[in-house]
Amino acid sequence: MGSSHPRLLVNAALWALYLEQEFVYVGDAGVVDPSGQTRRMGVDLGLRWQLLDWLYYSQDVNYAYARAFSMPSGEDYIPLAPDWTAVGTLSISGRSDWLGSIQYRYLNHRPANEDNTIVAEGYTIVDANLGYQFQYFDLGINVQNLLNTKWKETQFATESRLFDEPTSVEEIHYTPGTPFFIKGVLRVKL
Repeated sequence: MGSSHPRLLVNAALWALYLEQEFVYVGDAGVVDPSGQTRRMGVDLGLRWQLLDWLYYSQDVNYAYARAFSMPSGEDYIPLAPDWTAVGTLSISGRSDWLGSIQYRYLNHRPANEDNTIVAEGYTIVDANLGYQFQYFDLGINVQNLLNTKWKETQFATESRLFDEPTSVEEIHYTPGTPFFIKGVLRVKL
């Protein structure tokens, strides 16, 4: 379903996905294991809006309900399947030779195992960039994680045991997300 106006575009979609076999990543073994039949249903909403001749806004919001068929209720979560995600951008382009944007991405908390007793933490990250276009080159600056949010980029529920622990423990193992970071950009046009 979609609706349009000369400066506004709105899209919406309802969807469903039924899989005869879902595969789950096993971090310690570095393989994927089959985990049975699953169903996912959701709605996606999108907005593209040209506020001014040089100012643009875009927004995408997604909701998904994901469960395994063969498991009892409460033990039927699909590990790391997010329910809410969103991405939004405010950008400038076409006004003299300046360009830039500020954008965010959001990922909600999500189950890291089948019974949701271990949770992968969600996050909201804001990035920004600003640049100027010259005749033969572009000069700019990119800022990643503008608000210096502490976040976990990759997360898995994995069983591990330290040498002094009597039994193994299942817990979140993760890769830390990029902290506040600035980089310069020089692009040459040939």
